[in-house]
Amino acid sequence: MKIAIAGSGYVGLVTGTCLAELGNDVVCVDIDKEKINKLNKGQVPIYEPGLDELIKRNKKEGRLSFTTDLKDAVKKSDIIFICVGTPPKDNGEADLSHVEAAARTIAEVMDKYKVIVEKSTVPVQTGEDVARTIKNYNKHNVKFDVVSNPEFLREGSAVNDFLNPDRIVIGADSEKAINMMKELYKPLKAPILVTNIKSAELIKHASNSFLATKISFINAIANICEKTGADVEKVAEGMGYDKRIGKAFLNAGLGYGGFCFPKDAEAFIRIAEKLGYDFKLLKAVQEINKEQKELFVKKIEKSLWILKKKRIAILGLSFKPNTDDMRFAPSIDIINALQKEGANIQAYDPEAMENAKKILKGVTYCKDAYEAAKGADALIILTEWNEFKELDLKKIKSLLNNPLIIDGRNIYGPAIMKKEGFKYISIGR
Repeated sequence: MKIAIAGSGYVGLVTGTCLAELGNDVVCVDIDKEKINKLNKGQVPIYEPGLDELIKRNKKEGRLSFTTDLKDAVKKSDIIFICVGTPPKDNGEADLSHVEAAARTIAEVMDKYKVIVEKSTVPVQTGEDVARTIKNYNKHNVKFDVVSNPEFLREGSAVNDFLNPDRIVIGADSEKAINMMKELYKPLKAPILVTNIKSAELIKHASNSFLATKISFINAIANICEKTGADVEKVAEGMGYDKRIGKAFLNAGLGYGGFCFPKDAEAFIRIAEKLGYDFKLLKAVQEINKEQKELFVKKIEKSLWILKKKRIAILGLSFKPNTDDMRFAPSIDIINALQKEGANIQAYDPEAMENAKKILKGVTYCKDAYEAAKGADALIILTEWNEFKELDLKKIKSLLNNPLIIDGRNIYGPAIMKKEGFKYISIGR
């Protein structure tokens, strides 16, 4: 099939590249000329394992191209995916201006039947607004269908998530559109759930909000474990064996970050408010997540007593491993709080330092974990990159002024760290 991707950010670029890998003719569009120029030169603007290779292969084989011309891409395509940004407004609602602009452009130039797919995360009932916009600006009065096809991509494993999905959700009211979407995804051999558009839109917000709830729940349990002498990892393991609960997202730590969970939870609360429902559960999830970072800073303060002029090594800046994404990363609030108390920060992250430099000022950025540890009064772990799990601990100990590690991700075993001669503080253990 011929596919146009409106918006070549994280979701659009992964979606377009993977659809090309499935054998489709895909053109990815973005208004950012610099981004498109880089992509045409073979430079990938985001770090995502496996994506670079897929882009190179599909460009070489002529199935994937990049442009700033949405109008031309729409005319040549059968299916148009709207993958533009839906950033939060000041009140937490999703800003849908880019969705509206894309829908209007599509409507003005389409000259034959098209399927227009909502791929961006949008509030329930947005499909109605997209359809109305296209109808109002449909200059050639051609038939069209709107489909909701939410994405479930995790940063750091997005390519695998797309090519090996748990499920594919298609929200549509037209058999023609449903059949076209089924044909598009047929090579993936994944379960396909067909719903109406509103149900599909809700599935994305409900899924992310439930996962955020699970994270906040286990962090609340971790705080109880610390007060009682229990081990949150054993508690989570015992819970995870229950098939009704499952093991995923039961890792205690600093809470959730990234763009999706914070944005979608806040947006879902606002959606509920507009519908006349007070989503108290999700508000509590947010509050626990906020408190988790504050409690971690208190752990550091308690361990070091006075933070002023203390040198603190930070390992990990991105909100999770295998990504360079700094959006809503716990490291931002934690480092800002430490700096406010006069601490000097020296930090290292395998991929996120260039993005971090745009946000975190007054930080000394280091070439590796050992340089970060040199002369520090404490080493703080904020992201569970695999390379941090394989550090030479004896070397780290020799570089620190004080053999203190405060681990926000529980990547080490307390008994091993004690044996190595560290004062080791973690979460819920």
